[in-house]
Amino acid sequence: MKEHTSITGREYLGLQVVLKKIMCLSFWLGFVFLAGFLQMDEKLIKLWPTFTQDITHCLPTTNVMYLKTHKTASSTVLNILFNFSEKHNLTVALAHAPHVNLGYPSLFKTAFVEEFKTIGQNFNIMGNHLRFNLPRVRKVMPKDTFYFTILRDPILSLESSYVYYKNYSPAFKNSSNVNEFLSSPWTYYDLNVKIYNIHARNNMWFDFGYDNNAEDDDYYVQSIIQNIEQNFHLILIANYFDESMILLQNTLCWDLDGVVYFKLNTRSLESVQTLTPEGHSPLTSQEKVKDWCALDWKLYKHFNNTFWIKIHNMMSLPSLYQEVKLLQKRQQELMETCLFEKTAVDKSKIKDKTLKPYQSGVANILGYNLKQDLDNMTIKICRRMIMPEVQYVSHLYRQQFPHKTGKPTD
Repeated sequence: MKEHTSITGREYLGLQVVLKKIMCLSFWLGFVFLAGFLQMDEKLIKLWPTFTQDITHCLPTTNVMYLKTHKTASSTVLNILFNFSEKHNLTVALAHAPHVNLGYPSLFKTAFVEEFKTIGQNFNIMGNHLRFNLPRVRKVMPKDTFYFTILRDPILSLESSYVYYKNYSPAFKNSSNVNEFLSSPWTYYDLNVKIYNIHARNNMWFDFGYDNNAEDDDYYVQSIIQNIEQNFHLILIANYFDESMILLQNTLCWDLDGVVYFKLNTRSLESVQTLTPEGHSPLTSQEKVKDWCALDWKLYKHFNNTFWIKIHNMMSLPSLYQEVKLLQKRQQELMETCLFEKTAVDKSKIKDKTLKPYQSGVANILGYNLKQDLDNMTIKICRRMIMPEVQYVSHLYRQQFPHKTGKPTD
C-alpha cells in the first residue's frame, strides 16, 4: 500500500516521462540549431517529426477500474493489473478478509472495500469480481479512473460456466452435460432460484448489474448497451485476447511488459465439453446458446464490432499484428526464463502447493511450475505472473493491511 504522504506511483511515472520529454526536447532543439548553423542536408531536417515523436508521448494511466466478468479470461487480465499495481506501488481496492470478491453477487457497495472509510477515494486499481454499480464504484475510485472490461462469445463462456459451476448451479446439477441442459433449459432452470443460477443464463449481463432474466426486447437491449458504452471507456474481447492486450496497452500508455501474461485459470482439454448438434431439433447446441443467452449474445455482437472499430481508429491491421508478434515473443522469452515445463500442467503435477489454483466444479484447473535455479529478483517477477487469483489477493492484502489478519478463501 502506498504512503499517501510520499510520492505516489502515478506521480513517479509522471516525473519519469516529464524528465524524459525535457531531455529529449533539449537535445533536439540543440540539434536543429546546430543543423541550421551548419546548413545540414534538408532530408535530415525532415526527420524532425520522427525524432520528436516521443516528446508528445502520453502519461501511463494508473487509476483503473476493471469489471471482472465471469468465464471470459478475466483472471489473466486481473493478474496483469495486480502485477502493474505492484511494479508501481499502487493501491488496490480489496474485499474484507477472508473474502476475495467484492460482495458478488450483490450489487456493489462501498462497505465491501477494506478500509474504504480510511483510504477514501485514493484507490488506484479495482478489479476483483463485483456486480457493477456505477454510483457506488465512483465513490471508491478517483474521478479520472479508466473503466474497462472484457466479454467473450457466450457459446464458449456458457460451456465454461457449465463445467466450472456444475456443482453449484441447480440448473447445471440436474443435467448430465451441457448439451442435455441446452436441449431443454427450462426443464432445469428455475426463475425463483436466483443466486445460484446466475451463471446459467446471461451471466455477463448480470455482471454489468442488470437482470439476466429480462425480456429480450430490442429497445431495452439497445438502451442497456448505450448505458454500458457511456460507463466504460473500453471493452475487450476474450476471443481476440492478444489483440485486446495490444489495444489495452496503447490505450493506457503502458509498456509491453505491462500486458505480457501467462494464461491463468485455464482447464485441461479433458474437462472441455463439445457443444454438439441435437438430433430432435434443427438447431445445434451452439445456436441454442444464442437464443437462451440472447442478452449476452447481443451484448457480445455489438462490442465485438466496436472493438474492431477502436482497433481501426488506432492503428492499421499490419501494425496491430506486428505488435502482437512482439507481445508473443516477449511472452515466450518469459516462459523460457520462468517455467520448468514451459507450459501449464495438471493440478496433480504442481510442485509448489501454495501456487495451486482453486479447483471448481468438474473442471481441472491447470497451474505452473517455476524453475529452481532462478535468482531472487527473477523468482519474484516469475512468481507474480503465475500466482492464482486467490493467492494473489491474499498476498496484496498482507502488503496493504499488515496490521490485519485473515486469508481470503472464496
